[in-house]
Amino acid sequence: MFESLNLKKEAFGLDVSDLSLKIAKLKKSGDDLKLESFGCEKIDQGIIKEGEIKDQKKLAEIIKKSLKNACGKKIKTKYVVASLPEEKTFLQVIKMPALSEEELKSAVFYEAENYIPMSINDVYLDFQPVASSNVCSCGAVEENQEILIAAIPKKIADDYSSCLKLAGLEPIAFEVESQAISRAIIKEKLEDPVAILDLGESRTIFVVFCGGSIRFTASIPISGYLFKKIIAQDLGVDMEKAETLIARYGIKERMRIRIKEEVGAEITKGEIFQALIPPLIDMVQQVKKYMDFYQSPSCQVMSKKIKKIKKLIICGGGASLKGLENLLSLELKSDVEIAAPWIGIANKQNPDMPMEKSLKYATALGLARRALNEE
Repeated sequence: MFESLNLKKEAFGLDVSDLSLKIAKLKKSGDDLKLESFGCEKIDQGIIKEGEIKDQKKLAEIIKKSLKNACGKKIKTKYVVASLPEEKTFLQVIKMPALSEEELKSAVFYEAENYIPMSINDVYLDFQPVASSNVCSCGAVEENQEILIAAIPKKIADDYSSCLKLAGLEPIAFEVESQAISRAIIKEKLEDPVAILDLGESRTIFVVFCGGSIRFTASIPISGYLFKKIIAQDLGVDMEKAETLIARYGIKERMRIRIKEEVGAEITKGEIFQALIPPLIDMVQQVKKYMDFYQSPSCQVMSKKIKKIKKLIICGGGASLKGLENLLSLELKSDVEIAAPWIGIANKQNPDMPMEKSLKYATALGLARRALNEE
């Protein structure tokens, strides 16, 4: 979606969020893919706020720095497939009559006005067919098809495009985060829906994927940064130490951690877990709400029977939080598994990118696959 040039050019993936950016470049090697380059840079607070770029010049400098510091092979191409912020994008699966490709181009733009909560003149709109099916209406069989529409305010997309060009790059396509994530971790057509939870540094993205497409998305204001902030405040440590504690101990309760000599305090059994209970409860409740909504008749208007979500896949940096997988499985009463962004990628030559680290590169890897036309 949101293509601007031909995707046959050599390109890399660039995932930009409020607090960090990640780079990934893949190369085809026979039937396999190899990770050629990757990198991560922090973004200072205020440069991007809730998906809106506030300082293009500073962000462009960080992008340049990330390219210079990238691990692996030096990135020489200027062409990039970049992410667009989920919270600023509108995605919806709509029902349309079965039409030819040319007829769809005009019909979708007309129909989209009934769904998009903003003026059609103020957004960039793209779409892709999802599926077609026969449904019964007033006793007659009618040919219908599902169309995934995506819309983003022109100002948001234009700002990202301008910033990339300021950094000396040429965007050949933009893609919503949920689309890139789905491409990275879903490798087959699924008859039953699965949910994806991407727990990132600045926000959490909830996605339902079924068939060969996204069916539903939502942005949840819970993040890895919020976890660190809470631990720092509750335990009286700085953000760097809070990050270390979360990574080392997670939310498992069966522990007694003595770090008095390190931070001047003693963490007793389950103290990190206790501190994170409020945001964890909030996240679980919101995931339950969105799962219930998707499984309601009003959401699955084209289904002959309600399709239940079979499992939840977690990714993002927060997915490596020890104990999170078990907590979500218990609270949601659902199968929960950690994503595998490395499927189909030979990474033996990249010891600096273990599986745990790759979880926060899911979006970047999905964008990198897009750059190779790896749908």
